[in-house]
Amino acid sequence: MVDQFVFDFPVRVLFGPGSLQKLHDEKLPGKKALIAISGGGSMKRHGHLAKLEAELDAAGVEHVLYEGVKPNPTTDSVDDGAQMAIDNGCDFIIALGGGSTMDAAKIMAKLVTNGGKCWDYSFTASSGGKYFTKPGLPLVCITTSAGTGSEVDVYSVITNEETQEKSALAGDYPVLSIVDCELMMTVPPTFTAYQGMDAFYHAAETIVNINGHHMSEAFAMKAVELVAKYLPRAVADGSDKEARNGLAVANTMAAYYMILTSEHTLEHAIGSFHELPHGAGLIMISHAYFDLLASRECCEDKMVAMAKAMGMDDAKCGKDFVAALDKLIADVNCDGLKMSDYGIERDELPAIVKKYHEVVGGNINSNPCEITDDDVLAILENSYK
Repeated sequence: MVDQFVFDFPVRVLFGPGSLQKLHDEKLPGKKALIAISGGGSMKRHGHLAKLEAELDAAGVEHVLYEGVKPNPTTDSVDDGAQMAIDNGCDFIIALGGGSTMDAAKIMAKLVTNGGKCWDYSFTASSGGKYFTKPGLPLVCITTSAGTGSEVDVYSVITNEETQEKSALAGDYPVLSIVDCELMMTVPPTFTAYQGMDAFYHAAETIVNINGHHMSEAFAMKAVELVAKYLPRAVADGSDKEARNGLAVANTMAAYYMILTSEHTLEHAIGSFHELPHGAGLIMISHAYFDLLASRECCEDKMVAMAKAMGMDDAKCGKDFVAALDKLIADVNCDGLKMSDYGIERDELPAIVKKYHEVVGGNINSNPCEITDDDVLAILENSYK
């Protein structure tokens, strides 16, 4: 491996239990904030919003609330949030929540300064194909989940429900992010598992990716180790602060260098047709995807290293990593996931393969071996139940 990479990380991160209570001591990037949250009510119910508002009051920052972000954020919710920021004269945006909220807020921030609608700036068959030409409003991210890593990257995945398309759009890096595991303690076990496995696949795909390098592998391998160690504990006991903190570290580390393969692209293709948690979709296809890589023996050393990081000291081949992955999925009670439970029909699988070429998620040319459309269909068929 001959490394060639750029390491330029502009996000200031406050990490650790209780970090939200330090927000008022930070130099905030404006005088009036739009707070973006989801419409599910958990930010209010668990007191996270009240804590944030108290911090802003202490800092002398005005704020208005937008609570229309949807799971797998939609173009409409992004457009509405941006318009609310404009109407209220907000000069920065705060995302409080999980990946959906942070993804939505990144594009809201860009729309306020660049104008237009979200889908104008997407690059799909139906979208506008425009580029953002101006920096967005400054963004502060306060993550309440350990999964997407959106608090330290520029990317957003937005769904157009009308055209059944998912698209990756690039915003700006947050100027400040807070990673406080005390905000993650109330995430239910099922979603703790989905989110934690999403972080795991960010790391695992980075490691097997042909565009990886020593720096990306170092971050990603530690994330693999930490998820394998702490995710089963956090699923079993959500109040386990050490486990929650370990998962938070893994999530953020996996996102510093997120170099994804076609596994993510394929999940986004599935999600274009059916509403399902992103992590759940990845779990459903991961055995078949990584088993294909192991069968081709195209990245044996990397898969053995991951298996050893997961505690399989005697690992000798890629199939051992697949076995370690299967055990981890079972340990977090996700081995019973079924595509059919989310309304996915077997006769839809060829259409998903076609959609696979129309969505952005990971680089379909960055797999460690060639994966043809026939292979993609086989992955889906072998995953289907």
